[in-house]
Amino acid sequence: MNYRSVRGMHDILPDEITHWQRVEQRIHEIAALFNYHEIRLPLIEHTELFSRGIGEETDVVNKEMYTFPDRRGRSLTLRPELTASVIRSYLEHGLHNTDPFQKLYYIGPMFRYEKPQRGRSRQFHQYGIEAIGSLAPELDVEVIHLAWALMDSFGIRGLSLRINSIGCAKDRRRYQDALHDHFSSRIKEMCPDCQRRYNDNPLRILDCKNPHCQPHIAAAPASTDLLCHDCANHFKRVCQCLDELGLPYEIDPRLVRGLDYYTRTVFELISTDLGAQDALLGGGRYDGLVEQFGGPPTPGVGLAGGMERLIFVLRQRNRGPQDKQRLDLFLATIGEEGLRLAIQLMKELRVHGVSVDTDYRGRSLSKQIGYADQLAARYLLVLGPDEVSAKTGKIKRMDSGEELPVAINPTGLTSIINRR
Repeated sequence: MNYRSVRGMHDILPDEITHWQRVEQRIHEIAALFNYHEIRLPLIEHTELFSRGIGEETDVVNKEMYTFPDRRGRSLTLRPELTASVIRSYLEHGLHNTDPFQKLYYIGPMFRYEKPQRGRSRQFHQYGIEAIGSLAPELDVEVIHLAWALMDSFGIRGLSLRINSIGCAKDRRRYQDALHDHFSSRIKEMCPDCQRRYNDNPLRILDCKNPHCQPHIAAAPASTDLLCHDCANHFKRVCQCLDELGLPYEIDPRLVRGLDYYTRTVFELISTDLGAQDALLGGGRYDGLVEQFGGPPTPGVGLAGGMERLIFVLRQRNRGPQDKQRLDLFLATIGEEGLRLAIQLMKELRVHGVSVDTDYRGRSLSKQIGYADQLAARYLLVLGPDEVSAKTGKIKRMDSGEELPVAINPTGLTSIINRR
C-alpha cells in the first residue's frame, strides 16, 4: 500500500520547523508582555460542548466537525476551535470561584472538514487569546492591541482592522428579526445555504460568500442601528480607545463572525496577501458563554489566528524567521576510536549547553565535512588516531576557515565555542 497523509492534513518537515518554532516563541513573548498565561487543552471534547457553544446552525457544527462515537457510544469531536474548551476548563477547575478574572492564551492544532486551499487545511493550527471576567471596553481594545503588537513584531505593515458590534442578546434578537424582514422578499433569489439559514438563523446569511447573494447582503440593515443604549456606549468607547492608541479601523456594520456565541464587539484583522481568505485573525466578545455552560454571568473577549496563514504572509513578504537551525559543533571521526571519543564528548558537551553531532554512517572525512556544512555547523573538529592519542587537535571555524589549537575535553571545547 502506498501510504499518504490524510487530505488536508500536512507534515511540517525539519526544513520548515524553524519558522514554526520562532513564530510560536514570538507569540509566547508578546503574550507575556500583556500578562497572558498559557493553557493547554485536550484535542477531543464531548460533541455537545461545541454544538451548544458554537451553535447548531453554524457551518462549523453543521458541516465541518470531525465527530465519532467512542467505544461506549458517547459522541466525541476533534476540537474545531478552543474558546468553548477554555470556558469548559475555566468552569471545570473552579477558576470562576477562585480567580474569576483570567487572561489566557493557547497554541495548537484544530480540525475542520473543509475544502483544502491556500491558508486553509483540515488540520490547522491556531493561537488564541481569551480574557475572561470583565465587560470593560478597554479590555476589548487590549486584545486587539495585542494582535497589532504581534503583527508589528513580525514587521507586517499595511493591515486593516474591521470592527462591528452585534450587541447583547436582546439586540441580537432584534437584529435577527430585522434581517428576517429584509430577506423575506429576496430569499428565493439567494443560494440554498442562505435559504436554509433564513429560518434557522438569518445572521448566518451575512457569512455567505456566494457572489450572487452579495447585493442582497450589502443592502441589509446594520447591526449598529439596533443597539441598546448600553451596547451603543460600549462600542463607542471601544472606538474611542482605538483612536487614543492610534490603531486604525473600519466599522463594518455587517460583520458578525461565524460562531453563535459572539456578542457586542466583533473584529477581524485583514491582510491583502491572502487573497479571498484575507483574515489573519478574528475575534470578539462572548458575554453569555460562561452562563450558557452553567456558570455565573461572566463576560469574556478573545481572538484566534491561523498559524499557517501567518507563516504564509511572513514568507510572502520575506520577513520573519528565515535562518536554519545552527549546530555549535560537528565532530568528524576517523575510525572506531574516534567515534568512541566523539560519543563521550557529546554527552558531556550537551550538559554544558553545546549543540553537537557526529556521523554515524562510517562515511569518508570529505563527506562528513560536507554534512557539517549542510547542518550549518559553526565549528568542526576532526577526531582521528592522532587526536585521540594526544587529546589535542584543531577546531575549525566554518565561516572563516580559521583553525585554533584546542584541548579535546569539554572545558577546552566549551570555552572556545562560547567565547567566539
